Amino acid sequence: GTTAAAERPRTASVAVLPFRNLSADPENEYFADGITEDVIAHLAKIRALTVISRGSVKPFKQRPASMRDISATLGATALLDGSVRRAGNRVRIVAQLVDGESDRHLWAETYDRQLDDIFSIQTDVALHIASALEAELSPDERDRVERKPTDDLEAYQLFLQGRQWHIKYTNEGLSRAIEYFERALERDPSFALAAAELASSWLEIIESGVVEPHEAYARAEDAVTRALRADPDSSQAHATWGYLRMVRDFAWEDAEREFRRALALSPSNADAYDVYGRLCAAQGRFDESVAKMRRAQELDPLAHRIDIATALLRAGHYSEATERARAAVEIDPTNARAVATLGWAKLLGGQRSEGLADIELSVRLAPGVNLWLGQLGAAYGMCGEEEKARAIARDLEEKARTSYVSPYHLAYVYTGLGEHDLAIDQLEQAMRARGGPIYGIKGSFLFVPLREHSRFQRLLRELKL
Repeated sequence: GTTAAAERPRTASVAVLPFRNLSADPENEYFADGITEDVIAHLAKIRALTVISRGSVKPFKQRPASMRDISATLGATALLDGSVRRAGNRVRIVAQLVDGESDRHLWAETYDRQLDDIFSIQTDVALHIASALEAELSPDERDRVERKPTDDLEAYQLFLQGRQWHIKYTNEGLSRAIEYFERALERDPSFALAAAELASSWLEIIESGVVEPHEAYARAEDAVTRALRADPDSSQAHATWGYLRMVRDFAWEDAEREFRRALALSPSNADAYDVYGRLCAAQGRFDESVAKMRRAQELDPLAHRIDIATALLRAGHYSEATERARAAVEIDPTNARAVATLGWAKLLGGQRSEGLADIELSVRLAPGVNLWLGQLGAAYGMCGEEEKARAIARDLEEKARTSYVSPYHLAYVYTGLGEHDLAIDQLEQAMRARGGPIYGIKGSFLFVPLREHSRFQRLLRELKL
């Protein structure tokens, strides 16, 4: 028996494919997606399993490939394939666990139940998967897997709809998500998961640089505090609280402690690895940052593709960053973040005109997003196209009269133009207002030219870096 045990990988990795909606009503699509996400969340609490996260399984909703191909793409040893049929207050869920290599069934079950039983079905599926994959659970883990997120079914459905909007990561999507999460919390004020996702929606919106940060931070703090009060063991809430402590308060040790706690509670939490990686990058711990981002990417191969490329850029590994970013662009050529990242990898690696063309394209792909406009201004400045860079600076200053523009994005342009004092003026404003990811300036590859400047050094001291 010992040799067989040695050959089996230490942790089985499982991908939960999006449950198919077989209901007559297409409205139930979000319900099927929600079940997928909750089974993933339950499994993520089990240390002996590696669980591929929701962003990465999403493209396989229509099963465009064979089980074997999907398992190879996601790096999963087992796949859960399921469907949901819902009619009125009845729900029928069929779930089967398939071995990724041999395609044979490891476990299958059909549940015909009342809608109210939805939580016990999800728990049951998670526990069966664990036992089929011979993943040992501690009593504590079993306890967390069996805990219901809420007793209010209506709140739960509002939450599922909010989550569908959240994962679009557009400003409209985040605003809609916030509405749904707030409605869920009106129905069940102790719904920790809804409160944690609400906080994280506010933090995403701040990052995009289109709202006044002060008010949004207060909302995020209020929501995450509610989440931790309702469930002190919520991995999501600890990760979000740590992120808030990092980006607003520069409380590095507190933040790191929260990220560690989040990962202890849910070892497959890709988002927690991602924000932990950002913390390492911000502190200039580039190798650790790349390692954390790699882990985030293993757990969520599609959602965290870009972050690893960015981490490699900060560490100065331009050719590997170019490869990673190119792979991300191939998967989704319309993703502005991927295209801009590829552009910077090329530009910094010496392919100036090709890099510049990609950064221009990212602005066309996401019109009105100041982040890419500011980066394009920086790129023009660096490549000696001074007129174009100044035009972008004027454009952003003009925009700032009527709507919120993060000074952080203007700082990009001035840095590219070599106007270091003007750039630092903007960064000081951003620091005071917490506008834009100011916590990351030490590790940012765009602010390298400012690093020796005495005022920049003073900013780093204020950041406790």
